[in-house]
Order: sequence, then structure tokens, then C-alpha cells
Amino acid sequence: MQKRPIYLTVSLDVEEEGLFRGVYERKNCTVENTRHLERLSPLIDQGVRPTLFCAYTVLSDSASLARLETLKAKGAEIAVHLHHWNTPPLPDDLSPLHSVPSKELTDDIFLAKLKSVIAKAKASFGPVTSFRMGRWDIHRRHFPLLAQAGIITDASVRPLHGCTKHNPDHFSAPAHPYWIPTSQGALFEVPLTVTPIVRSIVPLLNGAPRLFGACSAWLKSTTNYWGALALLPAYHPLWLMQTITSLYLLRGGRTLSLTWHSSEMCPGGAPHIKNERQVAALLRKVTAFIDWLSKKYALRCVTMNELRNIVGPTAKRRTAQSGDWTVDATQTP
Repeated sequence: MQKRPIYLTVSLDVEEEGLFRGVYERKNCTVENTRHLERLSPLIDQGVRPTLFCAYTVLSDSASLARLETLKAKGAEIAVHLHHWNTPPLPDDLSPLHSVPSKELTDDIFLAKLKSVIAKAKASFGPVTSFRMGRWDIHRRHFPLLAQAGIITDASVRPLHGCTKHNPDHFSAPAHPYWIPTSQGALFEVPLTVTPIVRSIVPLLNGAPRLFGACSAWLKSTTNYWGALALLPAYHPLWLMQTITSLYLLRGGRTLSLTWHSSEMCPGGAPHIKNERQVAALLRKVTAFIDWLSKKYALRCVTMNELRNIVGPTAKRRTAQSGDWTVDATQTP
């Protein structure tokens, strides 16, 4: 029997240390964790073509640039990752922050910071066209700014997530890649693969105010804890990743987006990755997951931009009256 073809994007947020402590440093950020990017080499030998979403702090470090260049030569895509709290232009007050909602930025400041990190990447690697917003904190008003800055492929949307006071509402985002039309050009969106345990959970909870009253907002904002699973290998066991992936593919999915952080490959780089044993376990899990996919399906590992070239011609154009995973139809050309 011929195996079913599927596509897998593997991406890393390549960034400074300390981001799991609830404190966001504006200056003197260290990026020692990029020394561990060499751990990706066995995965690349396995066929993975990683997309590396690099923060300004990483792109400003000469040692990190050399490591990224080595991985690019092996087939990795260099992309940009906006941590707006420490990407220029910066305010005069450079004290650490405890809350960094992007909605507090004006469009002019957001665009200036975006252009800053893109220029930093371009200086070392040439044009970059793939992007991910830090903390999945992208709002619908940001998409035209991405297109204006030259971004073509975005990977900032996390379905079944958000819906809180400061976080964007990505709850109803599609599971599959789609086009976001904007006045500045179209963006190809590659959402994180998030699969609901019950397929009807989105329409059910979208009707929650009528069904659940005051609890409706809480149910939507906590769905990722009880009703859905994202392909985040640092947090989930292999058997659960396999189970939820099988469910996603059974429902017709054919593209998978899996991601983790560069600091999660560094012993002690995150509270949940305390030592070398746990780092090794994470990488074994990813290796085993890809082996499992390869045995069951005709797996093709691709970068974000490669996925756009393959899937983009048949992907749907999406607009919505609410939510932060696309733009409003009335605002498109």
C-alpha cells in the first residue's frame, strides 16, 4: 500500500536565556544557549530541514552568527523572531519588564522594531522572509505590518489559544496553513499544529456564552490545558504526541508544525530542562517521533518557505470578523 504523503516543519525559537522566569530583560541579554544548536546536526542528517527563528539578541552575537551560518550551510532556513522588549528602538528606561503585551506598542514602533530585526538578519544572511512573533503575541493589526516589512511566511498563530485580557485571540484559527490577505500583500500562515481532543470543541466553545455563562471565557482560555494538545515536544511524552498526531492526520491534516526553544537544548536553560539527561531525552523524543512518522507516512521535511511553495498554491484565503489569526474581510483589498 502506498504511504500517504505528509509535510513536517521543525522550527526553533533561537533566543536569549531567562525567558521562562517571567522577567524580560531589555539589555545585557546572554545567548550562551546557541552553543547547543550543534545538537541539531543528527536531526538534519535524519532529513529535518529546520527553520530557525532568530531574535535580535542572537543576531547581534558574533559567535551565534557563526553557528547559524554552519546550520544554514546544512539546509536550515534563517528566519526572524521579534522580542519587542529588547529589539531597538528602545526607550530610555532599560529596566527589566514583567509584562510585555505587544498590544501596547503603536504600529509605528512595532514596524520599526520589526524592520530592525529583519535588517540585522539580512546583514549576515541575506533576505529573510519567514517570521514568528515572540510569545505567540500577534494581533490582527500586525499582519499588514509584516507584509509591509517584506515578510511572506508567518508562523505566529497558535490555534485554540489566547482569549485573555492581554493575549491575542487565536482560538478559532484553522489547523492547516492558509493565506492572510492584507492591504500590503498576502501572508502565508503556518499555524502551530494544535489538535482538539473533540473535533467539535471550537463551535461548542464559541457558543459558550450561551451554554456556560460566566465560565465561557475561562474555558476558552484554558483549552490548551484540558481539551487540546500542541506539537511542543518539550512538554509532552512521545506516546501522546503520536496519538494526537494520528488523530490530526485521520481528520485530514497533511502538514505538521512542531517547535521548541534553543534554550530547551541547553541544560538548565529552562525550568523544565534542568540537566543534560533531560536535554538528551528531548532530542531522543524528537528523533523517535520523526522515525515513527517516516515509517507510517511518506514524510517530507521542509522549511517554512519550502512549505509555502508546496502547499501555498492550494491553500485557502481566510478572513474573519473576530479573532487575531487573520484580518477582517472589510479591510482587505
